[in-house]
Amino acid sequence: MLKRLLQFIMLLVASWTVMTLTHEVGHLIGGKLGGAALREFDLAPWRLPYSLHSPDPHPQLTLWAGPLLGVILPLTVAAVVRHWTVWFIADFCLLANGVYLALAWWMGDRFLDTPRMLDANVHPVWIATYCVLTIGIGYAWFRRDCKNMFADVEVN
Repeated sequence: MLKRLLQFIMLLVASWTVMTLTHEVGHLIGGKLGGAALREFDLAPWRLPYSLHSPDPHPQLTLWAGPLLGVILPLTVAAVVRHWTVWFIADFCLLANGVYLALAWWMGDRFLDTPRMLDANVHPVWIATYCVLTIGIGYAWFRRDCKNMFADVEVN
């Protein structure tokens, strides 16, 4: 059991790192594609990564690219690699990106993604739809991953 607990903790650390990096790299790619000028960024996963673009002629592209690529990239890698640990990480990313946008909306901090999306005229229905889908599917899949990991049967 201790071995599984340590493995679980290591997978959570890896999941957090992958989630923060893919999400923020998504913002960097979106900003680049939209012609935004990157002013500052930090990708350190032990604090909340960020990127600041100004001017940003297409802020919706820059802002949506983070949560979209933060989900698409890990799920694509998991579909190719097809190993349970990679699915664990991808499912965490799916859940975490949705939870992040929902919490950022609730908190209202002007530096977080959701308030910035609303300021960039992203319709709230699109944000809510993203949150419902990613949290709903992500919770079910990540819960399954956790249950399988701690099941009596050894996971390979």
